Amino acid sequence: MVHRPRDQRTPPPGCYLSKRYHCTKLGATARSRTPRTGWSESCDDADEQDPAADDQALIPGADGPPPRLITGIATTDATVTDAEMTEPVHHMLAARDLLPAEHFLDSGYASAELIVGIKKNFGVTLVTPVLMNSSPQARAGAGFDRTAFTIDWDKRQATCPRGDTSTWWSPATLRGTKAIVIKFNKETCRPCPVRDQCTSSKTGCRTLSLQPREVQEVLDHARLQPGDKQWQAKYGTRAGVEGTIHQAVAVTGMRRARYLGLQKTHREHVFSAVALNLIRLDAWWNGHPLDRTRVSHLACLDLSLAA
Repeated sequence: MVHRPRDQRTPPPGCYLSKRYHCTKLGATARSRTPRTGWSESCDDADEQDPAADDQALIPGADGPPPRLITGIATTDATVTDAEMTEPVHHMLAARDLLPAEHFLDSGYASAELIVGIKKNFGVTLVTPVLMNSSPQARAGAGFDRTAFTIDWDKRQATCPRGDTSTWWSPATLRGTKAIVIKFNKETCRPCPVRDQCTSSKTGCRTLSLQPREVQEVLDHARLQPGDKQWQAKYGTRAGVEGTIHQAVAVTGMRRARYLGLQKTHREHVFSAVALNLIRLDAWWNGHPLDRTRVSHLACLDLSLAA
């Protein structure tokens, strides 16, 4: 129970509200400007584990790859963001010696800092798309965004597309995060013939904001990966995780909690995961193949037009 004065009309945080029905969203939680109450769950699939760590068959005489089982369940308040759960989930898996070599995540769980931190602390590679560049030039798809500039980390200098170098390089803290602010000379920027493609400032100069070197280089590389066909095929493994989410919702009704309280809801999630694992083991023992991956109508139309 949270006491709030009568003159304070704003509602309490969502995690303190009590409702009989709770919205449970697997693998995702509240987004910005999206109010949500209840619980959120993150689940980890065994198909993300290191293939070299598993035998081809877990039972003598069984053919085919091992079954895809749920190896971890984490239940939190729905107000906890996905990114806040990335590290705790890996701590949970590490405690049970179930860390995968690669972990396939959606973009809500990852950031450049987490990609670097998880690799350094757990030895796990996060395979995930990251948020793209949000600068005006990148959003418009025109002009010179950050990738058009050459960064010389050793000389602490940036070079613009026309070959001019920066005159200011200063470590800073932006919104509580370590950053590097780079500025170019006003006298160089003002008469530049492509100024309109570089900055919207009428009198100022072009400014760049970078993250620390290790993080920025990982972020730049991660932003290029989704355009690679080989990476796209590899990331298709994530479809198995989404299939697990769909099965959990369709078979166990996991999107709505039957009980009040985090502990009871977590216990329900664990029982649901056990039920799904038993269903999958039964199918594997009896030789039932996996269902075909559903292809959306839009994808079918695209394939028919390509043919």
